[in-house]
Amino acid sequence: MRQKNNDKITEILKRIAPGTPIRNGLENILKARTGALLLFTDNDEIIKQIVDGGFYINEEYTSAKLYELAKMDGAIVLSGDMKKIQFANAELIPSSDIPTVETGTRHRTAERTAKQTGELVISISQRRNIITVFKDNERYILEDTEVVLNKANQAIQTLEKYKKVFDSKLNILNEYEFNDIVTLANVLSVIQRAEMVMQIVQEIEKQIAELGDDGRLVDMQLEELISGVEREEELIIEDYKLFEDKATQEIIDEISNLSYEELLKEQSLAKILGYDSFSDYDEIGVYPRGYRILNKIPRMPNNIVENLIQSFESFQHIIEASIEDLDNVEGIGEVRARNIKSSLKRMQEQFLFDNIIN
Repeated sequence: MRQKNNDKITEILKRIAPGTPIRNGLENILKARTGALLLFTDNDEIIKQIVDGGFYINEEYTSAKLYELAKMDGAIVLSGDMKKIQFANAELIPSSDIPTVETGTRHRTAERTAKQTGELVISISQRRNIITVFKDNERYILEDTEVVLNKANQAIQTLEKYKKVFDSKLNILNEYEFNDIVTLANVLSVIQRAEMVMQIVQEIEKQIAELGDDGRLVDMQLEELISGVEREEELIIEDYKLFEDKATQEIIDEISNLSYEELLKEQSLAKILGYDSFSDYDEIGVYPRGYRILNKIPRMPNNIVENLIQSFESFQHIIEASIEDLDNVEGIGEVRARNIKSSLKRMQEQFLFDNIIN
C-alpha cells in the first residue's frame, strides 16, 4: 500500500489550509497588500547562516501579530510548528549562486532560501497579490478557495471516467483468470488504469489539503470512488510479478514513479514486473498465483491463502482441486474446503454475469 499524502507540498497545504491560524494571518496580509516573506525553522544554525538583523520577538503566534509585523519590509521568522514568531523585519541572505526562476526580489529570496535550507518559506507578493509556498525544490501557488473547489470537482468527474475504464478492464481480467486465458496485455492494461486513477487521486488529495474544511465533501466522494483500487493493484502485482525477491511495495513504488508517457508503454511496466520485451503482449499467456481472487473469499486468513498458493502453485490448479485435495492443505478442514469451492463457483458466475450486462 502506497503511503497516502506523502507529497511534501500536500502536507504543508494541510498545515496552512483555510481556517488554520497561520492561514488567517496570510489572508490578512494578502488583503492589506503589504506583502511578506516568512521563514519557518527551528534550526539555530540556519538562522545564524541565513538571517541578518531584524528584531528578536520570541512571542506566541497570532494572526494579528503577523499582520502587524508584515507592515515592516523585512522577513519574519517563525518556529517550525508555526506557534511562535521568532524574528521580524529581518533580512534573509541565501547564496546568490543558487538558481531561481523567480523575478521579484521577495520571491527570488524565498526560492533560494528554501533550496539552501530545505525549510518552508512562504512569499506573499504585494504587486501580484498571490501566496507562493516554497519547500526544498518544490514551489506551489495558493489559489482562491472557489477556484480550487471548482478544479477539485472537475477532477472528480475525470476520476469517475477513469474509474469506469479501470472497472471494465478488471471485469475482463476476473473472467479470464477463471477461464485460464489471461494474457500479459490484460494484466498490464489493468495496472496502467489503476495508476492513471491514482495519479488523479494525488492531485485531488493536494486540492483537498488546500481546501481544508471546505474539502470534506470532495474527500468523501474521493474515498467512495477509489475504494479497493489500490488493493486490487497490489494483489494483481503479487499474482503476476516474476521477481520473487522483489517486494510488491517496491514494484508499486517503481510504477508510481513512471512518467505518464512511460506508463503508457507496455514494455516499461512489463520490465518492472520482470518480463522481457515482446512485440505483442496480447500473445503472451500468463498465469495468476491466486492472491487476488482468494482474498475475496469471506473469512480467509492470509496464512490459509499462502498455504493454498504454495500447495497448488497456480490459481487454475486451485480451481480444479477437489474438496479432498483442498482438505489436505494445512489449516483447511472439510468445511473450509467446501466453502472455498462454493465461493469460487459463485464468483465465476458473478464475473461472467458482470461482463454480459456491461
